[in-house]
Amino acid sequence: MSQSLFSDDLLSFIEEWKNKPGNLIMVLHRVQSEIGYISREAADEVSRLLDVPLATIWGVVTFYHFFKLNKPGKYNIQVCLGTACYLKGGDMIIEELGVQKGLDIDGLTEDGKFSLQAVRCVGCCGLAPVMTIDGEVFGKVTKNQIAGILDKFE
Repeated sequence: MSQSLFSDDLLSFIEEWKNKPGNLIMVLHRVQSEIGYISREAADEVSRLLDVPLATIWGVVTFYHFFKLNKPGKYNIQVCLGTACYLKGGDMIIEELGVQKGLDIDGLTEDGKFSLQAVRCVGCCGLAPVMTIDGEVFGKVTKNQIAGILDKFE
């Protein structure tokens, strides 16, 4: 039998949840917590371990925006494109990240340091436009501030 992609701890968790109702989302959350995203290989292994069709797993991970399908960078940048942030320049933040770091939405810098996600709301509408980096919130962001914010993570 081949080596598992998952740690013994994760395999134990999956075994514990294997026959419980609603197990798939719990297992996928745990897989993403350990690996950082849901790779094709991870989805294949979950499919095998839970005896769930791969199509069902892909249906779940593509429906819920929480799940990442691409390997995140060391620092994950999220830019809010909810109504308030979009109207106050959220798209400008994404454009500027493209200029400064060569990042596209769901992209990764060549050095693997930064990844970029567009999100719908981070709950800080009064601070629009908002971006977060690894959970740290930056509000009322202007394109002139972006380089300084990124420097904190270099």
